Amino acid sequence: MQTENYNEDEKDKLDRIKALVELLNQASKAYYAQDREIMSNQEYDALYDELAALEKETGIVLAGSPTVNVGYEAVDELPKERHESPMLSLDKTKSREDLREWLQGNPAVLSWKLDGLTIVLTYRGGRLEKAVTRGNGEIGEVITNNARTFVNLPLNISFPGELVLRGEAVISYSDFEKINREIEDAEAKYKNPRNLCSGSVRQLNNEITAKRNVRFYAFTLVSAEGEDFHDSRQEQYRFLAGQGFEVVEHYGVTEDNILDVIELFEKKIETYDIPSDGLVLTYESISYGQSLGRTAKFPRHSIAFKWADELRETTLKEMEWSASRTGLINPVAIFEPVELEGTTVSRASVHNISILKGLKLGIGDRITVYKANMIIPQIAENLTQSDSLEIPESCPVCGGKTEIRQVNEVQSLYCINEQCPAKRIKAFTLFVSRDAMNIDGLSEATLEKFIDQGFIHEYADLFHLDQHRDQIVEMEGFGERSYQNLMESIGRARNTTLPRLIYSLGIANIGAANAKMLCKYFDYDLKQMQEADAETLSAIDGVGEVIANAFVDYMRDSDNLRRLETLLTELEIEVPVIEEGSQTLSGLSFCITGSLEHFASRNDLKDIIEQKGGKVTGSVTGKTTCLINNDVASSSSKNKKAKELGVPILSEEDFMEQYGVQAQVPASGN
Repeated sequence: MQTENYNEDEKDKLDRIKALVELLNQASKAYYAQDREIMSNQEYDALYDELAALEKETGIVLAGSPTVNVGYEAVDELPKERHESPMLSLDKTKSREDLREWLQGNPAVLSWKLDGLTIVLTYRGGRLEKAVTRGNGEIGEVITNNARTFVNLPLNISFPGELVLRGEAVISYSDFEKINREIEDAEAKYKNPRNLCSGSVRQLNNEITAKRNVRFYAFTLVSAEGEDFHDSRQEQYRFLAGQGFEVVEHYGVTEDNILDVIELFEKKIETYDIPSDGLVLTYESISYGQSLGRTAKFPRHSIAFKWADELRETTLKEMEWSASRTGLINPVAIFEPVELEGTTVSRASVHNISILKGLKLGIGDRITVYKANMIIPQIAENLTQSDSLEIPESCPVCGGKTEIRQVNEVQSLYCINEQCPAKRIKAFTLFVSRDAMNIDGLSEATLEKFIDQGFIHEYADLFHLDQHRDQIVEMEGFGERSYQNLMESIGRARNTTLPRLIYSLGIANIGAANAKMLCKYFDYDLKQMQEADAETLSAIDGVGEVIANAFVDYMRDSDNLRRLETLLTELEIEVPVIEEGSQTLSGLSFCITGSLEHFASRNDLKDIIEQKGGKVTGSVTGKTTCLINNDVASSSSKNKKAKELGVPILSEEDFMEQYGVQAQVPASGN
């Protein structure tokens, strides 16, 4: 078979498919989630039919298309798989002249080096069959179900043979910032798009992946059964684009124009929305690149270019110690202002005590600073290395004692005073946040003022701010209207739910989702939750040893219990209403595995079982009523365990019929 050029007609059809997918998804979101219409049903149906026809004609179906229902599925673990050939790292340089010399007169292709998670995709018969992460280069994790939720990834392509390609899964800066804006707790925010992407791609529940807007950009075609690419990398890119893949931005280069093209990329990176940490240069001739072989560490057909960090020398003026609600005290270096990447910079986080000690810092030292990936200010080197900086033995906020704790070989500084104002301010900020008690009008700055004035000492005091009305209305930024709005918000907060209350307490490692899970497991009985030991909590699906110990430690502390009891006198806790006769699965325990046909995800089926009084566990035990698995005859570990213990294995339909559970398949279309 011989590849054909990706012509304009094919490109127009693919562009139309992408536009229709985006438009129809916007219409569905407006209709179902926002209770508004941006087009009539007739218009929607006409566009839907046009999309379906184009997909049939081209053989290309994108993951986000409304014509397909990817379906959500949770797994107990990600299977490991060895790559057919090792995925080697690339040799690197920061010299532009080195790149030009590397060409040795040969044409090449220069592209972005994206900063996400590398994925290997395999298609057979025009369908996505497998997706595996790079892992350690030898062995990766199978994330096929998660890949099916990448917003721009083709699930179906027109090429019928086996196709293997590599690319980068990424989350854009704009999506990263949007996700972080929705997280109230500053300490829970994600550090950078790459970490968020890595965690999103490797989720055990692909419903979470789907919410993160992960995109895929192809950068290497490994093999395409029977195709002739005329010994051209750019021809491979054109072929992949014709199959519906978004390929990494790239340009053909020679010794004559490579420096100009590097400059073009350099200008683009200032506003480029996709995380990138450099460029990749690959020989245009596939056979020539392959003929060069490889070293022990690197292939010789490509080389990576890392942006030379703009270094500036300056003087360390002071070390600021910033406390958080968990007691962690982060060192922040303050230095003489310098210009870096077009902005003035005067401070940089040193992150922890281990890094601080490694830099051997002292006030007055001459240091070099840069912006990591041209974004985050960092200290590169300490030229003086006086090693004279003293680590504070007392908290800069409360004056209480500090201690250095080592976790996973990293040393960090903590304030051990539980009454530290910094802890209190951050704790109150979380308490009033949207997913917690949801009290509007109490910013961190306002809470700090109220604490300084002695209005609030513990959570319950927030519900008695009316005792300080006269002082509050006279405060800067307040007035009668602001005060009344605050009182109304506090009044609404008195009626809350147990998950909101548990999250609002700020127990280490327990977020809003974990709080809901714990409450549901204990049937919204706070007393049961408080009496549970770490072993019981650890056995709950999704709760590990760290969360279990944090919860038990909190509930065993006498001061915490006293404050919680006082707070409870101010609240009305709403308990989910359980209809009489609905608890038909009470006392029964189920385990679910494999894909489902009548429910959007295993979590949906789990919710229904729990609503009917049943329990769902992550493993099969002697107490399991039945294992639900559509592949009854499979040799999976859970099937084997069920057979060993004599636990019935029921298909989804058999389970529904036997236990009176109705299907819940989401309707498609508008």
